[in-house]
Amino acid sequence: MKQTFTALVERFEAQGGWYYVSVPTKISKPLELLGGHRFGFIAVTAIVGNTSWPTSFMPKGDETHIIALPAKVRSKEKITLGMEIEISFKTRVRESKQEVFT
Repeated sequence: MKQTFTALVERFEAQGGWYYVSVPTKISKPLELLGGHRFGFIAVTAIVGNTSWPTSFMPKGDETHIIALPAKVRSKEKITLGMEIEISFKTRVRESKQEVFT
């Protein structure tokens, strides 16, 4: 099942810090209960605009999750720091082969 939310593009302050969006707790918390994830990571396929990529909801360390926004995705979709973007996702089963952007 595909779900969608809107979030602000943020960046970790450390040099070379990742760009990311925070996943609303009301979305990530129920998925934690489903199990099948490792170390708090929840495998998803994320979609922004016309770009989709395999990724995970990653634990931020404060009981919340984020989705990292790779440079390829930001460039293709013209995403910049501070933008509010719509991001959709579908949960997925983690594959062992190398995963690619579409």
